[in-house]
Amino acid sequence: MEQVLLNPGKLARTAVDVASDKKASDVVLLDLQGLSSIADYFVICSGSNERQIQAIADALEEELEKQGASLLHQEGNAATGWVLLDFGALIVHIFGPREREYYRLERLWSDAKTVVYLQ
Repeated sequence: MEQVLLNPGKLARTAVDVASDKKASDVVLLDLQGLSSIADYFVICSGSNERQIQAIADALEEELEKQGASLLHQEGNAATGWVLLDFGALIVHIFGPREREYYRLERLWSDAKTVVYLQ
């Protein structure tokens, strides 16, 4: 099967779709272009428990790799309530409810444009 590398914006939207399909809550796509050299996009979402957080992370890794992306680095794990998946221009944060409230990434990156994406 031939892989087609998506542009970062399309990859980010795919991540939103996958998280949503796995019933992630509060899915947010932030456009960091021009604000950060870390990444172009953040996808931030929540899972209600350890099992769901892991399922979201696994599905994201599988689907984004099918789309041609490579997982460069992973931090955290479902047991800690926070998983970071680094795909280069796209970073996905999957939080448990308490961890999401504690880190408040949307507030930290409040200068970033929130991309509204409806399926």
